[in-house]
Amino acid sequence: MRSTVVKFVLLAGVLILAGCVVFAGATRAFAQANPTVSAASSPLAQVVALDECDPLTFNAALGDGFCKNVTLGASTKLSDLFAKAAAGSPDPGWDFEPDVLKMKQGTVLSVVDQGGEPHTFTEVANFGGGFIEPLNHGEDTVPECSGGFANVAVAKTRILQGSHSDIAGLSKGTHRFQCCIHPWMRMKVEVK
Repeated sequence: MRSTVVKFVLLAGVLILAGCVVFAGATRAFAQANPTVSAASSPLAQVVALDECDPLTFNAALGDGFCKNVTLGASTKLSDLFAKAAAGSPDPGWDFEPDVLKMKQGTVLSVVDQGGEPHTFTEVANFGGGFIEPLNHGEDTVPECSGGFANVAVAKTRILQGSHSDIAGLSKGTHRFQCCIHPWMRMKVEVK
């Protein structure tokens, strides 16, 4: 009798855990399928910074441990990243997700770097170039990115691999954010 009770409790625990995993997966799938879904019902809205840096070529050029990518199939070579940007077709693996986010005023925006290298999440008046000219495809560097990390305002917007930054107090209206390193990484946040 006791072993039957123990088996029942273990089975119930496994079923509850499986249900939680399914629910979490369904919630993530819904959010990914609806990138402009309103975050109004939540006090926290998440943005994910992604990239697919190839650790071998990035670390050889930029220093050991610069690219810490663990993404399966992350294979964009550093030279390819620059070549694609110069050709006007920047690598789509470098992106903020979602591209547009609608949220209520008072919601905290949490930006998570799930890529392999650092990014910035810098608010800009207008989209444009970043502080690495060869990645700008002819666009002028926007004032908010000028000076690179020597500019304290830019340095404060840097997000390292596996870390996050929370932005609170966004006013009503449209806010534009871009990466000052990879300027095609852009998104709009609409605060209602």
